[in-house]
Amino acid sequence: MARGTRRSAVSSVMVRQAEQQAAAWADGLVELHERISPRFGRVEPHRQALGYLHGLLSQVERKNSWWLAEQAGDAAPDGMQRLLNGSGWDADGVRDDIRSYAVERLAEADAVLVVDETGFVKKGTHSAGVARQYTGTAGRIENAQVGVFLAYASPAGVALIDRELYLPKVWTDDRERCRAADISDDVSFQTKPQLAQAMLERAVGAQVRFGWVTGDTVYGGDRRLRVWLEQHAIPHVMAVKCSEPVWAATEHGPSQVAAQQVIDEIEPERWLRLNAGHGSKGKRFYDWVRVPLWRLGWPANVGFWLLARRSTSDPGELAYYVCFAPEATSLATLVQVAGRRWRVEEAFEQAKGEVGLDHYQVRQYGAWYRHVTLAMLALAFLAVTRATVDDPIAGLGGPWS
Repeated sequence: MARGTRRSAVSSVMVRQAEQQAAAWADGLVELHERISPRFGRVEPHRQALGYLHGLLSQVERKNSWWLAEQAGDAAPDGMQRLLNGSGWDADGVRDDIRSYAVERLAEADAVLVVDETGFVKKGTHSAGVARQYTGTAGRIENAQVGVFLAYASPAGVALIDRELYLPKVWTDDRERCRAADISDDVSFQTKPQLAQAMLERAVGAQVRFGWVTGDTVYGGDRRLRVWLEQHAIPHVMAVKCSEPVWAATEHGPSQVAAQQVIDEIEPERWLRLNAGHGSKGKRFYDWVRVPLWRLGWPANVGFWLLARRSTSDPGELAYYVCFAPEATSLATLVQVAGRRWRVEEAFEQAKGEVGLDHYQVRQYGAWYRHVTLAMLALAFLAVTRATVDDPIAGLGGPWS
């Protein structure tokens, strides 16, 4: 067979494979859409939701109601806006469907639940929860909304499976302002760790299959959250500040000292260089060490440790974690769990870049939840799709390329 003929035959096979794969993805989205149908009281919003999902998964530049309506062929954005601002469907029910769908398709015994937050920079003062507050998205204090999320991270993929909008006290102390943003009187102030615990409680209640919980210092520094995890025998690796007081064994007996002081006294040879997982630039190597912590009243088969991570290029750059797990847990396992926390950052980046998590233009409390929930659904679909194809075909267009 001539070289040109062979090239043409290979090209034809690749085109057929691409068409088959695209058809399979389309069928998968329809099946997912049908899965959430019981959450809709009427057929119109259910049908509109499919158009919304198609738009979120498309390459349209901005994924707000106007652009998504144009993508769907609607003459005006009214239908998309009603989908977000109306009450014709149960966003919390769809959230539960996302959780079960993601866990069914991505479940691993060592999966990690990651609690983290992301900011949505906004103008004006009317959007629910908007305030001058720090957001890691901008790296500074900005006028923004902040969402607290629970991610399911396994070797197969990562999906956002729960969400809560953080309402600062300047909002919950002003009930008239809350009512104007559709925030009911029974919604009271909750800290970010309290929101995280509520989401973890839902995951535990739904019997989600996971092995660990992790979070950054906002959540690891909250002792009430850590105690709740211990009471429920949930292994965790939670980041804490260098000043976090921990119970360590000293020559004078157990004493409460700052995490940094404990690590400062570690012999240099105890540090080990380990890979904490793969990042965009390859393996993430750091130097690691752990120190057993003293805790009264716990059996010998339970382990408490202070874990420290040190940069290989800047020895003065350290991070600290409080760990709770079976006593036989290895240092390498704790390192892998700590490294899994970065997966939520990847999920936020994908959610904002691929499915328009932050593209909304809504002010009402319920509308925020509806848009974010549909974006989470689209993101879960992408995660599952990527996990179930051996060789995703590049260049097809849309968020898969």
